Amino acid sequence: ISVYYKGMHADLNETFLIGESVSESSKHLVYHAYQCLQEAIKICKPGTMYREVGNAIGKYIQEQGLSVVRTYCGHGVGKLFHCPPNVPHYSKNKAVGVMRPGHTFTIEPMINQGTWKDQTWDDEWTAVTQDGQRSAQFEHTLLITEDGCEILTAPLEDSPELEVLTQYTPQASSE
Repeated sequence: ISVYYKGMHADLNETFLIGESVSESSKHLVYHAYQCLQEAIKICKPGTMYREVGNAIGKYIQEQGLSVVRTYCGHGVGKLFHCPPNVPHYSKNKAVGVMRPGHTFTIEPMINQGTWKDQTWDDEWTAVTQDGQRSAQFEHTLLITEDGCEILTAPLEDSPELEVLTQYTPQASSE
């Protein structure tokens, strides 16, 4: 969902579980797509290099046996919609820039069950995984503050909890 209000843009995305018989692998995908966004948000503060967002997401997602699309990235928002900074979501990216108070941008990793590679349909809009496996995405718009960040698209206190957080319990690691 994109919002344009009083001359400013914001961006938000969530993935929902549909139906009563959602597979455990799909719940795993959606749950960890949400959690990797939370991991990335934790590191957002003044002085953090934008490339570190991708390192945080990449490390977390790889540990879950999932992959992250490399074609699309988070982006700056404000009076312009898609503008600098570019915020890649994969490890070892070459993003430039350091977070400073007042910077406003999105983090929106697309997480896949299979390959990270995607393709675009002939409509020049629809993106799918090359191997046809499922993908999930969550997104927030962030504002860097003097001592951290504010999630401008955070749910309200009385918003319902995301279903995947109540319908899925991650399996304990076998390490």
